[in-house]
Amino acid sequence: MKPLTKLLYFMCFNNFLEMCMCTSEHDQVLSITVSTQDHVDTMQNLTSHNGTVLWQPASPSYITTNSEVHLYVQSTSVELVTQLLQQHRIPFTVLVENTEELVEMQTRNNSSDPRSGGVYHERYHSLEDIYFWINQTSQEHSDMVKVILIGSSFEKRPLHVMKLSGRRGAVNRAMWMDCGIHAREWIAPAFCLWFVNYALRFYSHNSEITEMLNNMDIYILPVMNPDGYKYTWTTDRMWRKNRSVLKEGSECVGVDLNRNFDARWCTKGASNDPCDPTYCGQYPESEPEAQAVAKFLRSHKDTVKLYISIHSYSQMLLFPYSCSYDEAPNHNELLELTKEASTKIRRYYRNHYKYGPGAKTIYLAPGGSDDWAYNLGIKYSFTFELQDRGRYGFLLPPSFIPQACNEALLAVKITALHVIKNTQ
Repeated sequence: MKPLTKLLYFMCFNNFLEMCMCTSEHDQVLSITVSTQDHVDTMQNLTSHNGTVLWQPASPSYITTNSEVHLYVQSTSVELVTQLLQQHRIPFTVLVENTEELVEMQTRNNSSDPRSGGVYHERYHSLEDIYFWINQTSQEHSDMVKVILIGSSFEKRPLHVMKLSGRRGAVNRAMWMDCGIHAREWIAPAFCLWFVNYALRFYSHNSEITEMLNNMDIYILPVMNPDGYKYTWTTDRMWRKNRSVLKEGSECVGVDLNRNFDARWCTKGASNDPCDPTYCGQYPESEPEAQAVAKFLRSHKDTVKLYISIHSYSQMLLFPYSCSYDEAPNHNELLELTKEASTKIRRYYRNHYKYGPGAKTIYLAPGGSDDWAYNLGIKYSFTFELQDRGRYGFLLPPSFIPQACNEALLAVKITALHVIKNTQ
């Protein structure tokens, strides 16, 4: 749209909203089929309104023809948004009619007692509970778990890394896994907790876990974006970025930490607009969270052989590059590895995961941690997008946690055992 047309669109949109105060009983999530360029233009303008939040894709700039858009719509905007879609003849269906019900389901029975058994790891937990769990777990398994403070967030919350090791001497091989780089992706931290619990519980009882812990140290950062994660529990469940403030009185807050690494930083696929969900920051590693992770990995680059970043949603097993359409030097090996993981997930759990290089499988996403880690020299670098494919999206009910984590666990095992075998 031309600038003047765009301005008039926003004026009409906001005036209409204020005049009619169109309301629905609940916030909703819509699945919208975008077919034409007119659809694209309409959706890009519509999703810039503060009564909506894009679920898929991550930014309005990613909306293209012949694509599916998942849009979170606040109750006060539901009627207006649906009327505009109908007016422009854009097909849509309602994915979630009552988001509040799903949020309540996700936060129900929150308990800070790690001794509550396996059920604890089938729930979502607040940041305070996760910190408590990290401390408790390290005390109860002091022979296998060490907690390392690698830095702090913008709001000065600690970034705790859990180092898991088998009961053996020192080794010169390690794996890194981070969860929760995007605040609203709650299944990611849930998996990190699940994985630690599984590894400690089944060490010496499961041959694959035993082989992993006997041959590599495993560094796990359960919540890479603690400020954003906290904010999703207290203020805005749909928040994505961290909570950094560019300057006092700035209208827009936060940087997309997965656009803040030095991998073709802020090129096509990221935004230099602080209000955009994919805002890249003021410069590479401008954010303390990204800087802390990068500093730690640089200091361990000779031993870390495997990098995994856990995300949601869309069910994908991705590898470099996301920042360009170039193929990684070991593209074929990474492709076969993710293909094997996808095939076994489908065989054991009847669930489909796409696999491939990030840019060609989803879209260009420069400044990502996986590409940066790969360029650092970690030649086995992955991003795993967990359940689901959009039915519940970021509001995945707790009852889905066990299968989602088992699927991710299978992929982690396959990649880790391959790395051990190929880095002797």
